Amino acid sequence: MKVVKFGGSSLASGEQLKKVLDIVTSDSERRIVVVSAPGKRNSDDIKVTDLLIACGEDQLAGEDAADLLETVILRYSDIASELELSEDVVSEISENFYSLLYADQKDPLRYLDGLKAGGEDNNAKLVAAFFTKEGYAARYVNPFDAGLILTDENGYVEVLSESYQRLYELRDQKEILIFPGFFGYTADKEVLTFSRSGSDITGSILANGTKADLYENYTDVDAVYAVNPNVVNQPKEIKELTYREMRELSYAGFSVFHDEALIPAYRAGIPVQIKNTNNPESEGTKIVNERKNNNGPVIGIASDKGFCSIYISKYLMNREIGFGRKLLQILEENYVSYEHIPSGIDDITIILREYQLDRETEACIIERIKDELHADEIEVQHDLALIMVVGEGMRHNVGTTARASQALAKEKVNIEMINQGSSEVSMMFGVKAKDEKKAVQALYQEFFSEVAAIIV
Repeated sequence: MKVVKFGGSSLASGEQLKKVLDIVTSDSERRIVVVSAPGKRNSDDIKVTDLLIACGEDQLAGEDAADLLETVILRYSDIASELELSEDVVSEISENFYSLLYADQKDPLRYLDGLKAGGEDNNAKLVAAFFTKEGYAARYVNPFDAGLILTDENGYVEVLSESYQRLYELRDQKEILIFPGFFGYTADKEVLTFSRSGSDITGSILANGTKADLYENYTDVDAVYAVNPNVVNQPKEIKELTYREMRELSYAGFSVFHDEALIPAYRAGIPVQIKNTNNPESEGTKIVNERKNNNGPVIGIASDKGFCSIYISKYLMNREIGFGRKLLQILEENYVSYEHIPSGIDDITIILREYQLDRETEACIIERIKDELHADEIEVQHDLALIMVVGEGMRHNVGTTARASQALAKEKVNIEMINQGSSEVSMMFGVKAKDEKKAVQALYQEFFSEVAAIIV
């Protein structure tokens, strides 16, 4: 059995939904279909989820967003019209959206979750109606009824373990099941959404729960590329990579697949196949537990902006018991999370997401580090980009770090920070954000050009 998920671009129009129908019905093993909300029809378009967020924010600000909601409903109406669905389908969707728009706002976060989730929920109903109209046994499945129960008690949305046992019962269903992505319910039947692009997570959870043989994720590209195609022309396609490699690449900016979505599939040992709705014959990219390292040390290069660093130096820091704990406690008490902590014997650097460090928070943290930890030197650097060089093969190749450093030096890119994970699957370079593109191009030239291939 296969669980198959389609992203927003695959569901943006009636024409796209016809492609989805052909893909699903061409393989009888594709029995659970996870859908996103309709995405962009062109580069100037707006995603339905973004429109719904705007509706919710307007309502919470005391404005009536009915006109904007009509724009959302029109998107579904246009798709239904293209597919020649009955007006009852659109009427049901319209009624549901208005009930969500004018729902109780006493908990703004829950209110927004409910409204956002309506994008996927109503699209699943529309897709199910289309499949049925075309003569296939298909039905919409509500996540609560299926047993997808979530909690956010630890500060982020988690699946309760008993959910997987309940979801296994979906295997017994004979119809094609159309399941809305992006959200589930608490035990009290309140809607909880995952982070953006969370439909990937839903698909992975369902693959785990139903013990699927394969989780297929359809998007609008033929494969995962070795580097962002907006930075390097016609980059190399990756045919196969491991969960760990994909996790590192997704974290550092690869948007093809949500990084959190790997966890349920990884734990169940279910391979993930990324394919293109617009070119389903293309092989795509497969994510597996293990692969043969026959491509050289590096499988991919990713980058992301929006970071800053706090550098702290103190003589004999390594002998001071509790220094690290006290430092992290200062961050915790300022509601700041960290990304990485490269360190030496007398210094340590905290890498943070830039948006967390406004002027007031930064001043408070610096003052407390001075007063409570008596640091000799503190320096904050803003506008950093992190470049991630990833590959299982790096564990078996000597000199990969030297090659990367030399490639950056040749292009006169100054390395602000370097860190290699203990798994040796990735190495990370911190550079000025203005040098991000130049750094990625230099690294790609080093590891993926014809000259580099000969060296390997």
